[in-house]
Amino acid sequence: MHNEGLVAQARERVIESVARNMHLYGVSPSIGRIYGTLYFENRPMTLDELKEELEMSKTSMSTGVRTLLELNMVEKVWRKGERKDLYQVKNDWYQNFIDRFTTQWRKGTQMNLDASVKSMRDLETAIADTDDEETAQRAKDHLERITYAIEYYNWLNQVIDLFESRKIFDLTEHKEE
Repeated sequence: MHNEGLVAQARERVIESVARNMHLYGVSPSIGRIYGTLYFENRPMTLDELKEELEMSKTSMSTGVRTLLELNMVEKVWRKGERKDLYQVKNDWYQNFIDRFTTQWRKGTQMNLDASVKSMRDLETAIADTDDEETAQRAKDHLERITYAIEYYNWLNQVIDLFESRKIFDLTEHKEE
């Protein structure tokens, strides 16, 4: 009996940790508990089974599973003879990470890059058109900092490309499940 308790405790510890970190995906801890439960059950489950296991309302369960589907972290599966929808975890955490974070990185990087390039042009115009030495120097200082930022965003785009092309796995070890 003692070992059963250790197994349950180990499972619960990981589920709680996953739940607390789901904010990285922009979702609530309760959705993390749904994900963790599906992960450890290692079998497709219905909303009713999840509701019973987690003691959550069916509405909350449905909303949580829908969010996980949208994040591409779970999938709906079919089983012969089963009339209710079944859901299971997509087990490729590496691809889940790539799908979620590269999209966010790319969007944020592009927004910052666009703003930096536009500001660079404005600063170059200000430097060329001003007679005020102090304004010109401040613009040059800003231009230097923005040039550095643009170099960083271009580098970050290369990192994102490594993930999206999966070439990152040529540089790191990972385990295929």
